[in-house]
Amino acid sequence: MITIKEVKKTGELKDFVKFPFKLYKGSPYWVPPIIREEMATFDKTQNPSLESADVWLFLAYRDHKIVGRIAVIINHIEVEQQQKKKVRFGWFDVIDDIEVTKALLARVAEIGKQHGLEYLEGPVGFSNMDKAGMLTEGYEKLSNMSTIYNYPYYPEHFRQLGYEKGAAWVEYLIRIPDIVPDKVEKLADIVLKRYDLKLLQFKSSKELVEYADGMFDLMNRSFKDLQSFVPIQQSEVEQYKKKYLKFIHPDFVKFIVDKEGKMVAFSITMPSFSKALQKANGKLFPFGFIHILRAMKKSKSATLYLIGVEPKYQNKGLTAIIFNETTKIFQKRGLKYVESNPELEENIAVQLLWKHYEGSHPHKHRVTWRKQLDTM
Repeated sequence: MITIKEVKKTGELKDFVKFPFKLYKGSPYWVPPIIREEMATFDKTQNPSLESADVWLFLAYRDHKIVGRIAVIINHIEVEQQQKKKVRFGWFDVIDDIEVTKALLARVAEIGKQHGLEYLEGPVGFSNMDKAGMLTEGYEKLSNMSTIYNYPYYPEHFRQLGYEKGAAWVEYLIRIPDIVPDKVEKLADIVLKRYDLKLLQFKSSKELVEYADGMFDLMNRSFKDLQSFVPIQQSEVEQYKKKYLKFIHPDFVKFIVDKEGKMVAFSITMPSFSKALQKANGKLFPFGFIHILRAMKKSKSATLYLIGVEPKYQNKGLTAIIFNETTKIFQKRGLKYVESNPELEENIAVQLLWKHYEGSHPHKHRVTWRKQLDTM
């Protein structure tokens, strides 16, 4: 018999966060989060996303043993301002038993119906800054800290339960060439001159933080028409500035401004921390932080974390400027590969750029799953 229990106590929250550590134990592909940070994600005093969202956490039990988990999320900006009558689900992990999956999703549907919503979709987080999309190809590839890993039986459960695909993403593995592709370098020079643009260079992380508001404002403008996008709120911006931006090396951040100094494009890449996080196994202390610091200097691969382009400049070649510069930085640091973060399949403009990098190819696919609540 399957029992679904709502998480109420700190000990239960810890069980919720640590369940994947048991489920994926021994997997060479799953990348564990830092337990303390995962716990803070569900703390209203530490996560500003919870100012505009409600969350319910559930654990599935069989014979007093945890066999699954799920987070049910209602983003009120999405529901009330964007008029998307959607209940989200995320932090979904389960053993290979479709009845457990069915029981957990029933709780999502129940809460959605109670709040007058029309459909459910996931896996997603509170906002677009959280992990999203269930892996459907690339199970034997190392995950990264900003994406979801899951076993192959996950999507099969959703197919059998009659769910439809929502958003779909592709991730590319890009080999860093010894020399920047000639077409990319020429296009970058042409675009800079044609639109009178300037690439900003920074010497310290402190300088980056001064441009953070402009970056997130641009993100809201450039992402507004994408599926499932919810505008980043100022309280969230302040959190990201405090928690992340000041620790990013300026070499890995590229900002492009127009002749008035207004930001028109940006990108953030980071060395891959996947193997370091596997060694840390959820804990920064006593030795986890050492693995992460070492990865910042010695990692041979990187992750393209964020990229945004002003709508009126999209499809005009600004991404060539960004990758021309980042490729040079990668070469300087001895990086051999960069993995793109999930790119929506319809984002053809960015994907066309990868064809100039020999040996680059899509190596992972992921989707969200949707279902109308009146069919459940």
